[in-house]
Amino acid sequence: MASHFRSYIWDPVLIVCQIVLMQCIYYSFLGLWLAGVDSLVQSNRSLDQIFSYEVLGFATLQGRLSMMAFILNSLTCAVGLWFFIRRGKQCLDFTVTVHFFHMIGCWIYNAHLPAALSWWLVNVACMALMAVIGEYLCMRTELRAIPVNSGPKSNL
Repeated sequence: MASHFRSYIWDPVLIVCQIVLMQCIYYSFLGLWLAGVDSLVQSNRSLDQIFSYEVLGFATLQGRLSMMAFILNSLTCAVGLWFFIRRGKQCLDFTVTVHFFHMIGCWIYNAHLPAALSWWLVNVACMALMAVIGEYLCMRTELRAIPVNSGPKSNL
């Protein structure tokens, strides 16, 4: 019988729970980053900062700070991928899923697809950062040397 190194068992309940967990990490840390940014510039907090594509922009200080919060959130979510997904092979899948559901949420909130180029650029950059850094962290863990028992050896 051939052994299956790191065989993957199809577990839809686990996958759905991981998707829900990553969405919770995404929105909770995005809210924390935005609250931190808002406290720097004494701005009001609202759901527009998360879901409205018009807030993200290069023209205003608030828009640039919101983009910074989204980028910092992608780094935080990459750590979430490392802690909870643990597979470099699945990092891109979960990253795209998180951002797809965020796009659906923005679509529902605004009643149409986001039309601003800055929104698309920020989300594609965040997707790339989250996937690459998450995969890097997971691969470092996966490729860690497996310790071999170095107990007493017999003299043969």
